[in-house]
Amino acid sequence: MTGPISRSAAVAAVVASALAAGLLAGTTASAADGETSLRIHDIQGTTRISPYAGKQVTGIEGIVTGVRSYGSKGFWIQDPQADDDAATSEGVFVFTGSNPTVAVGDAVKVNGLVGEYVPGGLNSGNQSATQISKPTVTVVSSGNPLPEAEHINEYSVPEQYAPAGDAAAGGSINGLALAPDTYALDYYESLEGMNVRIGTSRVVGATDPYAELWVTVKGWENSNKRGGTVYGSYESQNTGRLQVQQLAPLAQQPFPVANVGDRLTGTTEGPLDFNQFGGYTLVARTLGTVVSKNLPRETTRAQKPGELAVATYNVENLDPSDPQEKFDALAKAVVENLASPDILALEEIQDNNGAKNDGTVAADQTLTKFTDAIKAAGGPAYAWRSIDPENNKDGGEPGGNIRQVFLFNPDRVSFTDRDGGNATTGTGVFDREGHAALTHSPGRIDPANTAWDSSRKPLAGEFVFRGRTVFVIANHFGSKGGDEALTSHHQPPARPSEAKRLLQAQAVNTFVKDLIQVQRNARVITLGDINDFEFSGTTKALTDGGALYPAIMSLPRSERYSYVYQGNSQVLDQILTSPGVKNFSYDSVHINAEFSDQNSDHDPQVLRFIP
Repeated sequence: MTGPISRSAAVAAVVASALAAGLLAGTTASAADGETSLRIHDIQGTTRISPYAGKQVTGIEGIVTGVRSYGSKGFWIQDPQADDDAATSEGVFVFTGSNPTVAVGDAVKVNGLVGEYVPGGLNSGNQSATQISKPTVTVVSSGNPLPEAEHINEYSVPEQYAPAGDAAAGGSINGLALAPDTYALDYYESLEGMNVRIGTSRVVGATDPYAELWVTVKGWENSNKRGGTVYGSYESQNTGRLQVQQLAPLAQQPFPVANVGDRLTGTTEGPLDFNQFGGYTLVARTLGTVVSKNLPRETTRAQKPGELAVATYNVENLDPSDPQEKFDALAKAVVENLASPDILALEEIQDNNGAKNDGTVAADQTLTKFTDAIKAAGGPAYAWRSIDPENNKDGGEPGGNIRQVFLFNPDRVSFTDRDGGNATTGTGVFDREGHAALTHSPGRIDPANTAWDSSRKPLAGEFVFRGRTVFVIANHFGSKGGDEALTSHHQPPARPSEAKRLLQAQAVNTFVKDLIQVQRNARVITLGDINDFEFSGTTKALTDGGALYPAIMSLPRSERYSYVYQGNSQVLDQILTSPGVKNFSYDSVHINAEFSDQNSDHDPQVLRFIP
């Protein structure tokens, strides 16, 4: 999982589909229908859907609180004459589609069409944002004071995240009356389009390439010692998280660079928006100052002479066209931060020409360039084993043919080669004088299983360390693509991607049980980018029958993460052990996910044990 895909294309689609016309049937109403005294809070209403959606409105008064001249162009207005209903927002976005001709502080009257715009489209599951489009705007006066900003803080945001969806409406919360004192999503929705502010807040999601970061207004909420906010269950969504962008174009004002644990100090103030890349977002007119915590990148200890160190690292679509700097940085991490593990399972190694879609599947040039960089960084002369996939059959970037690869230090460990495994021929288990063995090593597990359609097939290998056999299974399960966001109007959100990962986990679990059935104390390490949480159904399927144990569960709850997404520090990468692997030490080595400067969006994992 590597976050949102094709961001610029998605933004273009957002602008092109500015009206969610399919959400409600269009009707018309105008001043002639007695709507001349309509206020913004009337348009917003007490649910997520405007009672005036699809209607023309006239004479809507407000003060301009923010102007956006990029992306979805338009401006926000807010009525300074608020009603006494906490559920009704006093702000609304006016979508112009071109550079607005108003300024902050203008008092305006707006005529236009009320609509419910769904960022990402109706099938995304995202909540909608109420807006006025196709506007005619009259500036009544300029230089007016702005409505006082609503203060979002740890006391104002409720502890509960969202109400349960209405079963009669397919699990949607759109039609439910907002309860902003009870649910965090309702609270944020009641402020949609309004001028809001936060005080000094902890950064929980580093600055990304799209000039945005995540903070939490609840400093105590599931925090860890490195400054993040841990996502520990489907019910701990972390209500204090809020995305922050800025209104000023980057050419005029660079966005600050922040890492997890830093502080966004002072006051950050601007309209509260909703977008497909994070939900509720404070689009800052005034942006606070980042104060660095100088978060260090972690370094794991070196393995002892009698310990076998096995690691996993998603290197994010590595191919020879990447700059040498990326190879060198990844190599340095292997040597210095991971202490040159004996066996290293890599995910997302691309073929020799990367995303060029010409039928190339070999990756020897990619691996030569990487292992040379590791040696140049002072590491061992790693050997490798892998199996080339069929062209464009394993998902990922078209033409890239990502696959898992074993690197191993031949001075410390040997690989048992048994020929016959290929992209379509799976490996099996046989009894070799009372000990489990692989029919093909390296070999793929059950590659014909439909669970692996358009997904990476597990790579199994048989290693020997100090005369003891160790089986390693490198995985890269299906991504979370297609799952709804935590801010979805369906509550709980739909997670359809889990169905494939469940089948994949069952296939790997079955294979591990085959090994254990032949040899009860077989030492099996299953690892990789599992693309799922330690509390997920995927992990439960992997561990079924006690075949495997998720090593990350050996860490304190606050340290269980390998990835940061939308301000949630969470588990995607795992190492799991069979009962034959005893007395291990495990480390999730935090060198990427918490930082704006990343060589990969995943943190590597390492496990050490005495076979």
